[in-house]
Amino acid sequence: MVRGSFEVDTVQPLATVTTLPMSKKLLLVAAVGLFSGCVASRVEVATPAASPPTAPLTSAAILEIMERAADWQLANPGRWEPTLWTQATFYAGAMALADLSASPRFHDAMMQMGEKAGWRLCDYHRSPYDADDHCVGQIFAELYLRHRDPKMLAPTIARFDYVLAHPKDDNLVYDRMLNPDRRDHWSWCDALFMGPPAWVRLYAATGKQAYLDFAVEKWWQTSDYLYDPAEHLYFRDSTFFARREANGSKIFWGRGNGWVMGGLVRVLQFLPADHPARPRFVRQFQEMAARVQSCQQPDGLWRASLLDPASYPLRETSGSGFFTYALAWGVNQGLLERARFEPAVKKAWLALADCVSPDGRLSHVQPVGGDPRRFDENATEVYGVGAFLLAGSEVYRMATAVTGSR
Repeated sequence: MVRGSFEVDTVQPLATVTTLPMSKKLLLVAAVGLFSGCVASRVEVATPAASPPTAPLTSAAILEIMERAADWQLANPGRWEPTLWTQATFYAGAMALADLSASPRFHDAMMQMGEKAGWRLCDYHRSPYDADDHCVGQIFAELYLRHRDPKMLAPTIARFDYVLAHPKDDNLVYDRMLNPDRRDHWSWCDALFMGPPAWVRLYAATGKQAYLDFAVEKWWQTSDYLYDPAEHLYFRDSTFFARREANGSKIFWGRGNGWVMGGLVRVLQFLPADHPARPRFVRQFQEMAARVQSCQQPDGLWRASLLDPASYPLRETSGSGFFTYALAWGVNQGLLERARFEPAVKKAWLALADCVSPDGRLSHVQPVGGDPRRFDENATEVYGVGAFLLAGSEVYRMATAVTGSR
């Protein structure tokens, strides 16, 4: 099989550059030195005397490291419930990998997961409304679209039909005392990755318009509440409106905005081309993409806090994985200007791959939380691998598009 490749412009380092052999054809570049902020507060540094060489990044190398990371995660499933959002995010990446890999093992692992779960959504939060528990419905719907077995959808249909028949109010205040039912709404930005993509996939699988209408209506309710139209970023929830970082900037959590960017992609994938809300989704996607790209750090990754990276200097791969996924998808779909965004994607992918060990373990994943945090650089989490696989699936398509072959 002939696979494509593209030339990768490596990071302009601020200090020394080390080229490391990672796998067969994959060259990884690590940059060290000072970190800068977004465009508005970027620190000027001296240009190094010599630029590092460019390295070919082949689709074969991309696929190899994706499979290595997925195999490690399947062998180390972690401590979470099998259908919780943490796991479901990994499954989303595994499904993307299954579309590319010649091996059936990733698809088969997802089928085994669904069968073992009885195709039931998670019930961790003991509420039929909680978006985190809906996340695994994305995988069930995608498997249904491949196999057309009604049992794969029956429990999700029952849960979502209940939600439609018993609507809640629109109170998005994220305060336990003021709004005890706050998690019955998409009141935190992470929910936009967990919930809406499951609803639009169920629409695609069943043709029931109410599922799509619900996803679109509730997305824009959340956006109107949490999206900052000046910064083109999302607050994690209402408790962050008045809070500020050490440098005085607003707090915009890296992975939180990664969840949103990933959610935008996964809604647009199934939103009909002629849907009246599609231009608005595309506009928000493009606005966020431009802002996120401006916050990329010189080493290619993003930080836990988008506007105060100096306070959180450690590389963070889960948010970075989602950003890479979204930017690469936007380029591949013609929604983002290739000349501007493709270099950012290539740089990000090399930096992400540099965080995968020879045995496939992904590091630099911020643990479960809801705000920027400092953490152990060796930390890993299953959702981080999901973001990495989603990113890889679109970088792979970007590489193959250069030659028009796989």
